[in-house]
Amino acid sequence: MKVVHRTLDPGDPSHVFKRVCALAVMTKAPRPGMVKTRLTPPLTPEEAAALNICFLRDTTTAIAEAASNDLARGIAVYTPVGAEDAYAEILPEEFELVPQRGEGFGERLAFATEDLLSLGFESACLIDSDSPTVPQQSFADAARILSQPGDSVVLGPSDDGGYYLIGLKQLHCSLFEEIDWSTERVLDQTIDHARQLGVKVHLLPAWYDVDDRATLRRLCQEFFAPNGGRARGYPAPATRSFLDDLLKREGRNRIWPNESQP
Repeated sequence: MKVVHRTLDPGDPSHVFKRVCALAVMTKAPRPGMVKTRLTPPLTPEEAAALNICFLRDTTTAIAEAASNDLARGIAVYTPVGAEDAYAEILPEEFELVPQRGEGFGERLAFATEDLLSLGFESACLIDSDSPTVPQQSFADAARILSQPGDSVVLGPSDDGGYYLIGLKQLHCSLFEEIDWSTERVLDQTIDHARQLGVKVHLLPAWYDVDDRATLRRLCQEFFAPNGGRARGYPAPATRSFLDDLLKREGRNRIWPNESQP
């Protein structure tokens, strides 16, 4: 049976989630040519969209596992409005939807935080959809840290200088302003802004995004190379199965060439 995920309205006071952290993945409807464009090539637009679906399945499943202790709840903050049906066969049944609003990336993050806190969540973690092997323990730790007394910010650093997760208990708009998005300065600038606010920063273990040819190779290494380190991360079965099928069908040259190849 088709799963219909409830869409929450931040302006509706009947949706209240006290003493709960929103573990919210930021997502764009997975349509060819609209998602994972930096992976085309080596992937086709259709393959990139299919891989994005796998990333979402794995990330939200890990979130659902982390939320099983009642300290957290899984949410998808999505765009565009009207694409709700796209998530029917992707998200875990218990996930709910919140529409994105705003223009630039920082504005969308700020509005997402505002909307989730308006729904009554005690805290909100915004999570990217580019890191399918982030351990579920990182999500659980973020919710646990934010459940402690006092204001704080939780950051999950990415190896490229950004972050895969930001968690807040209050809306601090300056954390999303005057940030050089899509650069190696994002994490450091965010930490600096938090310190200027006098807000304590907690860092989760660093991980990596998969958003270009080099990081796709790294993901294949994690999954398929001997001693590739996959035991450290979430097993991401949907993503692994998709890439395994592609490698078996075509060989490794297109997406995971030998180190000696360009």
